[in-house]
Amino acid sequence: MANYIKSEEEILNKLKITELNAMQKEAAKAINSSKNTILLSPTGTGKTLAFLLPLLDELDIEVSNVQAMILVPSRELAIQIEQVIREMGTGFKANAVYGGRSSAKDKVDLKHPPAILIGTPGRLADHLRRETFSLEDIKTIILDEFDKSLEIGFKDEMSEIFDLLPTIEKRVLTSATRNVEIPRFVGMKDPTEINYLQDEAPLLKVKTVNSSDRDKLESLLDLLAHIDNKPGIIFCNYKDSIQRVSDFLNENRISHGTFHGGMEQQDRERALIKFRNGTHRIIIATDLAARGIDIPELNFIIHYQLPLKEAEFTHRNGRTARMQAEGTAYVLKWAKEELPDFITESAIQKLENNSLKRETEWETLFISGGRKDKISKGDIAGLFFKQGGLNKDELGTIELKQDCSFVSVAAEKATGIIQALDNSRLKKKKVRIRQV
Repeated sequence: MANYIKSEEEILNKLKITELNAMQKEAAKAINSSKNTILLSPTGTGKTLAFLLPLLDELDIEVSNVQAMILVPSRELAIQIEQVIREMGTGFKANAVYGGRSSAKDKVDLKHPPAILIGTPGRLADHLRRETFSLEDIKTIILDEFDKSLEIGFKDEMSEIFDLLPTIEKRVLTSATRNVEIPRFVGMKDPTEINYLQDEAPLLKVKTVNSSDRDKLESLLDLLAHIDNKPGIIFCNYKDSIQRVSDFLNENRISHGTFHGGMEQQDRERALIKFRNGTHRIIIATDLAARGIDIPELNFIIHYQLPLKEAEFTHRNGRTARMQAEGTAYVLKWAKEELPDFITESAIQKLENNSLKRETEWETLFISGGRKDKISKGDIAGLFFKQGGLNKDELGTIELKQDCSFVSVAAEKATGIIQALDNSRLKKKKVRIRQV
């Protein structure tokens, strides 16, 4: 067993988890005892922890090279897994690399190689080609949401990675989709399969909302009022459609965020931060947000544009009705629009006219200091309470990044807080504070 600093019990306590779920327990047992494991489980059921805990047993604290690689389809998922490992406090270094990130940052992080390297296939393949680090101790490879990586065109890079890693002894593939063909290059011989996929989430309700207009915008507004200010995602197929819906919501003074592949990484990350901390209750997104991103349990999702494939429908719906919670997927349908075969006729939702809350209750503030400055959440909370004069119910979520932090505060206090605290000292660093 790996000589890591914290026991499993200590890790779970740190993560504020009382007990692993059935899938996580079965997955850990399978990964520990099998060379090849396929883990199939819906979005939001805890697959990350399911493969990270047994991965620790494969690592040696005495080895200073990369020992495990985790391939992911998106930057957001790479960042999320890196964050989870840090929160676990295992004693093993982990770093995430991905397209759009500065090569200079990669160089600094990889100068002292992490035990666990997480990344998108394109960036990882590039590092392997360049021989940025030693490959001789990489024994374990995990392909998280591997079908998504294949779907978005990373097959060649993934194949190249396997060609360049002849020392692999353990393979783990995860997916939230069944019946995906596993490419031969992965080398999955006689895998143990853990399958927790169900035909549909038992607590998910799918409801159709009929729209008399082809563009469905007024019907969307009525539906948002009906939903009554709960957090959720509006799914579109294209970024141009997102812009159109966003412009419409702006005209109607409805606070929201956007999320799609055409955005800069920093903008995508900040959109998720503002969604997580309540600055935005609504996010308009492409299927990029259907899985592999860190957002809380949602009350609803809306299919503003009908998905093109059944898998997209499944993954979008998987963002709600998770972990024994109820949720609703609304299908917004123009009267002359035909539903695809995979969307069965569902209950017609008659809309109630609730008043739509337009103002945001929380504003997000940026702080120019983070983990590398030895700043903690407690340091930030102390500054905002003592010097900022906030009450506990006026300070929301605090998110620490490597070189910066984000804090949500009661909207009516944001301007005053910036005036009071900008250029304050946190630990030994003078920090700038501004609204995001």
